Amino acid sequence: MTKILGLYFSGTGNTSFAVKRFVAGLSTNQASTLAITDPKAIEEVKNHDLIIFAYPIYFSDAPKIVKDYINENKDKFFGKQIFVIATQGVASGDGAGVGARLFKKHGAKVVGGLHVKMSDSVADAWVYRNQNHAVKTAKSSEKIDKAVARFVAGKPTKHGFGACGRVVGFSMQRLWFGRLTKSYRNKPKISHTDCVSCGACVRECPLGNLQLRDGELTQNEKCTLCYRCVNLCPNRALTILGRKVYKQHIQE
Repeated sequence: MTKILGLYFSGTGNTSFAVKRFVAGLSTNQASTLAITDPKAIEEVKNHDLIIFAYPIYFSDAPKIVKDYINENKDKFFGKQIFVIATQGVASGDGAGVGARLFKKHGAKVVGGLHVKMSDSVADAWVYRNQNHAVKTAKSSEKIDKAVARFVAGKPTKHGFGACGRVVGFSMQRLWFGRLTKSYRNKPKISHTDCVSCGACVRECPLGNLQLRDGELTQNEKCTLCYRCVNLCPNRALTILGRKVYKQHIQE
């Protein structure tokens, strides 16, 4: 029986939700899911035949933390079957294709990919202030279930793998905003007037970018734009791209 591992990076929980639903839908007791930030995750790769690898899309690109993880552990992924899941706010063009190409470069066998539209985590953007999270989650669940059925039938989806998607992803976003995912950022912006030093963001930052020093929150210029801190802050004291937090979202 094929042993399946769901491996993911998730900012506000959208990607975690998507990969866990996909893996659960495969109906096997030989499946498990782990975040790439879990120290045990990469060692588990060698014990599994099929990796369902999931990440959120930023500007039609994979987060730097994800690309670094794949590159640093390329020997572990060599020869493994990979199915890529890319969660996105509106569209990405070739979101799953970005990861697929990187895996193929390192000798993995990419068997398919899926784009899943979820609530956007960019809480400091005015355009996303009226998102209906429940509706988006219901629609994404239906799409994931259909993709699982296709996978089981031996006809996995291959979203974002074609030349058209790659052109759209590059011309619409990476060409203009690609620099934002090339390196870690000098973010988030901290409103010390609003920050109450509760430490929620410090505990949840996947890169340890945030610290409390003498009771004051500081950042170490190693932000991967996951927006976890912005959406978790009880006092809306953090922003990344915008200046004001409009509507926070953490997927349960």
